[in-house]
Amino acid sequence: MDICKIHENASKCSTNTTECFMVLSTQAQKISIATLCGLFGTLCIFENSLVLYLIFSSPRTRRKPSYLFISSLALADTLASIIFVCSFVNFHVFKKTDFSKEMFLLQLGGVNTSFSASLSSLLLTALDRYISISKPSQYKLLMTRKRAWTALGVLWVTCATIASLPLLGWNCCTLDSTCSELFPFVDDNYLSSWICLIMVLLGCIVYAYTHVLWRAHQHVAYMEKHQEQVGKQNTRMRMDVMLAKTLVMVLTVLVLCWFPVLVLMIYSIFARLSNHLRKVFAFCSTLCLLNSMVNPIIYALRSQELYSSMRLFFSQFRRQPKTSEESPEEAESTSKSSMIET
Repeated sequence: MDICKIHENASKCSTNTTECFMVLSTQAQKISIATLCGLFGTLCIFENSLVLYLIFSSPRTRRKPSYLFISSLALADTLASIIFVCSFVNFHVFKKTDFSKEMFLLQLGGVNTSFSASLSSLLLTALDRYISISKPSQYKLLMTRKRAWTALGVLWVTCATIASLPLLGWNCCTLDSTCSELFPFVDDNYLSSWICLIMVLLGCIVYAYTHVLWRAHQHVAYMEKHQEQVGKQNTRMRMDVMLAKTLVMVLTVLVLCWFPVLVLMIYSIFARLSNHLRKVFAFCSTLCLLNSMVNPIIYALRSQELYSSMRLFFSQFRRQPKTSEESPEEAESTSKSSMIET
């Protein structure tokens, strides 16, 4: 019997059957996957690391709950890129099979934790914007730094716990149940439950952003009618509208990148997948890296505080060579000019 057909549970749980999930058959496919993972992964790690540095290097941004949630998203995307690229390339490109069931589930749990934390961080950011716009006068009382850190702690512990369930025993080998056609050793019921959780999170995010956009539209209409009233309230509303639009862009990218993967996961539960569809799933999985890579770009372009910090950060590298060569008078002039620009 061909073990790739996986009819018996004993063959399902054999580490040798992991070769059946290595669907890339040609050298061109392997090179394409390695190139995509290397490019997206490298850029993702660099960009999200830069976002983390910009947030925590500034006392102003690291005190704000909104940026604490964004930093959690950047951290999750960084970890997801590192774990996903290493495990994905080793599995599909180098076809390494010298690992145990526990090691594979541990790697899968790391990827699951990171991507789940990324989506959950986006949900917390949506709720933060929801409270900021729906109850602006009570925002500072409701969304404190202590509550933000507590929410992030609960988020990461919950994601890690859910992701470790297959390693703790909820797998098709231990339960003698039906295995997934997309992931070795993973129980179909667990995969179904995880997909339901992701859909619930997406639904909550969409609801929160729908309300945020509705209130943002009201704020824009109000400001257009009261242009003469320029003050802190209008400034705060403009900031809320800008950040709301930014996070909607993040959500749009998230849905577009995750939709093909989720559709194929759902399809695999109800029907058998052909080798062609499994190859499509392998390439669509790299879209998750693309999502993690695009998020910090959106922050840098849409968040005025992070964009200003990023410009200052890179301008320091451009000024250093010039400063060492210019005269004291020129150095003083450059310093005054940079202060005016800042």
